[in-house]
Amino acid sequence: MKPAGGAKARPRRKSAAILRAVSYLFLAVGILALGYAGYVIVDAHAYQAYEQSKFESVSPTHAPYLLVEGGVIGEIQVPRLHLKAIVVQGSSNTILRRAVGHIPETALPGEQGNVALAGHRDTFFRPLRNIRLGDAITLKTPDGAFQYVVESTAVVAAREVGVLTSSDGRTLTLITCFPFNYIGSAPNRFVVRARELVSPSSEPHSAP
Repeated sequence: MKPAGGAKARPRRKSAAILRAVSYLFLAVGILALGYAGYVIVDAHAYQAYEQSKFESVSPTHAPYLLVEGGVIGEIQVPRLHLKAIVVQGSSNTILRRAVGHIPETALPGEQGNVALAGHRDTFFRPLRNIRLGDAITLKTPDGAFQYVVESTAVVAAREVGVLTSSDGRTLTLITCFPFNYIGSAPNRFVVRARELVSPSSEPHSAP
């Protein structure tokens, strides 16, 4: 007659094997997630460096923009926050993973109306959590460097599209998800509104 202890040991061994398999699965998922996060960061930095070098070699032009999805429009700078990023046309997930996106159907720099830009809160637009009224923003394009000053900030619902409404003057609106430390799809949007100060400079690539 076999001892009863052997029958009890088999379920324990089976449970231990299952736990090991689950732990290996979670470990593999974690490694894959870290690998993907690293790829996203490296890819974004490489894209920014490449497009920055191309943008700095562009000569000033007065030709109209030929907008295509993913085409480079210029560069945004917020000196006090050390924010500097390439701006491209479009606001898809792929674009926002690599750059700041210009929201279609809104004005372009130098045009009358509201220039609306979107960026991820955990990458390019994360410094906006420290934005202040009166902060200077520079939006550089091949046509010149447009200067703005921050007039207001607000938190709105994710579906609020009124922030994209065109204005009578020349304004700049920056949009990112809120809260900044929220995990997952954030329920709100953080909105920065600025107004244009002066006409574009004649040296679009000089430091502000």
